[in-house]
Amino acid sequence: MVIDHSDSMKSKTKQFRDYVSSRVFKDDKRNTATGNATGGGNGGVSIEVCANNGGARTGMITSTTMSTKAVVSGLGGRGNGSGGVGRRLRGESECSSNASSAQLIKDQNFYLESGDDGSGLHKNESFLSEEYNSSDDTASEDSGGRGSWDNPIEFLLSCLSFAVGLGNIWRFPYLCYRNGGGAFLIPYVTSLIFMGLPVFLYEMSAGQYSSEGPVAVWKICPLFTGIGYGMCCVSLYIGTYYNIILSWAFYYIFSSFSSELPWSSCDNVWNTLACRKFNDLNCTGHGGLVDKSGSCIQETDVSTDEWSSLKHYSNFSKMPSDEFFHNNMLQISDGIHSIGYIRWELALCLFLAWFIVYSALWKGIKSFGKLVYFTALFPYLILIILLARAVTLPGYMDGIQFYLTPKWERLKDIQVWADASIQIFFSLGVTWGGMVTLASYNKFRNNVYRDAVLVGVGNCLTSFFAGFVIFGIIGFMAHELGVKVEEVADEGAGLAFIAYPEAVSRMPISPLWSILFFLMLVSLGFGTQFSTTETVVTILQDEFPDLRGKNRRWLLLGVCGFMFFAGLLMITEGGVYVLQLIDNHSATYSALILGCMEISVMAWCYGVDRYLEDLKHMLGFYPWPRIFWKWAWKLVSPAIVTCILCMTALNYEGNSYGTYKFPTWANAIGWMITFSSVMFIPIVAFFKIAQEKGSLMTRIRKLTQPSFDWGPASPLHRRLNGEAYNMPLTRVDGSNMTLVTVGSVPNTTSLLQEREGACQLEPLNEVFEEEEENIENSDDDGLHMMTQKKDGKAIGRQPSKKSNKSNKSNKL
Repeated sequence: MVIDHSDSMKSKTKQFRDYVSSRVFKDDKRNTATGNATGGGNGGVSIEVCANNGGARTGMITSTTMSTKAVVSGLGGRGNGSGGVGRRLRGESECSSNASSAQLIKDQNFYLESGDDGSGLHKNESFLSEEYNSSDDTASEDSGGRGSWDNPIEFLLSCLSFAVGLGNIWRFPYLCYRNGGGAFLIPYVTSLIFMGLPVFLYEMSAGQYSSEGPVAVWKICPLFTGIGYGMCCVSLYIGTYYNIILSWAFYYIFSSFSSELPWSSCDNVWNTLACRKFNDLNCTGHGGLVDKSGSCIQETDVSTDEWSSLKHYSNFSKMPSDEFFHNNMLQISDGIHSIGYIRWELALCLFLAWFIVYSALWKGIKSFGKLVYFTALFPYLILIILLARAVTLPGYMDGIQFYLTPKWERLKDIQVWADASIQIFFSLGVTWGGMVTLASYNKFRNNVYRDAVLVGVGNCLTSFFAGFVIFGIIGFMAHELGVKVEEVADEGAGLAFIAYPEAVSRMPISPLWSILFFLMLVSLGFGTQFSTTETVVTILQDEFPDLRGKNRRWLLLGVCGFMFFAGLLMITEGGVYVLQLIDNHSATYSALILGCMEISVMAWCYGVDRYLEDLKHMLGFYPWPRIFWKWAWKLVSPAIVTCILCMTALNYEGNSYGTYKFPTWANAIGWMITFSSVMFIPIVAFFKIAQEKGSLMTRIRKLTQPSFDWGPASPLHRRLNGEAYNMPLTRVDGSNMTLVTVGSVPNTTSLLQEREGACQLEPLNEVFEEEEENIENSDDDGLHMMTQKKDGKAIGRQPSKKSNKSNKSNKL
């Protein structure tokens, strides 16, 4: 295409627009073209097509004779003086453009400075209209048009909100007291340093470096793309049952809006004869028993039959909070074999939870980024308030002493170290895909190394701090009941929905403290739930880009709706057994296998030294100390995760809920849930190998190398042959090619000859006329090119007679 420089700017723009519309976007057969460049002076254009899968994103390279100034304007351009025009070819990389002409024109509207001053790309403000130049589509170019956080604080808080979840409140304090009190902190911190942080940093840095979700990020090693699909499956399981727990919390919040908490007595319709309200501390000490009404009964006060019945029920006594949870809210059945009916009160609470998730993620990270200020910071405010109240309660110091008193002999027990590693692994939420997703919306130059350390350490400190609140109130409850702390200490749902509510019911203004506590659980849960749901949405958007933009709201509605209906099974009368089964198998063994695989693939297939170079390119420095991260990724972290996996499997005794043991068929379903996510690894690998050509080893070798488009999403940060560009770059949206000046890449000619898939294009020789008839009547409208040489012979289309005539008249 040649534009007459004597034409007016309006005429030039019209010619350019018509040329784009007629020759690229209206003819699918010409989908090979997505970029032209016109160089001034005597400069032709050489193009390298990234046809091989062995390197990072590279792209097109201009020839050594390009003049001082050329214009790169999407699919066309103009320059000072006479120049050649090159057109991009689709090589083996199957690059194509799906964007609109307006978007391509806008994105590529730059001057390319290649002078000795080393200046970079400057916006061509005069060539295109202000409508193109003023649009905000380039606001997120660092993340490949996927959007980005408004500021680094939003990302930091979102990671903290995702990592700090319900496990920090209801599991860590229990593990700490069970495994040696303060001595447990030694294996806990050790596991954080040698296993937690390395996996954590890898996931965050890989997401930020590539601006890709958990599936697309495996362009780093396409053979193992199944790891990303496994992460998606894990997130789907977790997102489905996590909101069930939040629906429970909402049920408790609504039940707390009363003058007296409904679980504060045994006088309700759901209570049984086993319900006991322990109010008299001296009753059991004097040989008495407490009946349903809370009265202390001595053996001499009742008949022998009544005393025997009272004694029988006292052996199976339950607190009012226990019966409220199981008999009123859950209306629990006899076992997983008896699913029963849906609890419609919980169904409404579950709908409310999913409505909040949908509203929060309506606009993606733009809306989610504002909510994390609440979900990340509000729980700390509530914890501080509850701590201030707990220290005033009797028995507080008994609970704290029990929580922190070190038992050094417990450090000899390997199970203590295993518990510490497991808690770190699951508390950080690695292998769920959430950290990869959140980091993929980062700016490329964000200090992800700092963020990973801050979030990892902050997560552990939160767990430790929460223990002072939980065990302080548990100490108060033990004091009230006149029993030892270990007799009322619990973990998981038993702590959050039985032990803690029982303690709260004994405080003055108990409804207030109950509402605050469950609001804290809700905010903690939503912090994790938002990120988990966004992970599933991001994976689907990366796989199907058409679902972005306005279609996102429908995709989000579909994801939330699917998980809502799947969750209905877990709010039936037997739903708590289903939830327990999914909780035990969805993110335990499978998450450990995925964690071991992802670190090993990066370290041994891609290369840990190579990855450290990528981090240096992104951060400007190596993560310190470099030797630690290198060997932690290569050996230490995979070894620890493997040991955890083996110990967890060896200690497997089947699933249970309280005293109920799951049947064999239910345990088999649990293992099917486990392997449903892990099986993606071999299945996807098989299909990847089947789609390639060549011998089996050739296919495997190719698939264990990074794909051609692995690397930063923005061409501004791309590297060529391991060397960083010294100038800003740009590329057509949807392509994997980039224009680079010769000044930034030495030895261009020899590099083109060495690179596999390289080809050279002759200048376009046809004169572009404004009349539409000439365009329609041109049989050879387009480029004449010489493609790759095979066996010493050039393969390509010969110019037509018309083109030859034009060539003579326009020969440089």
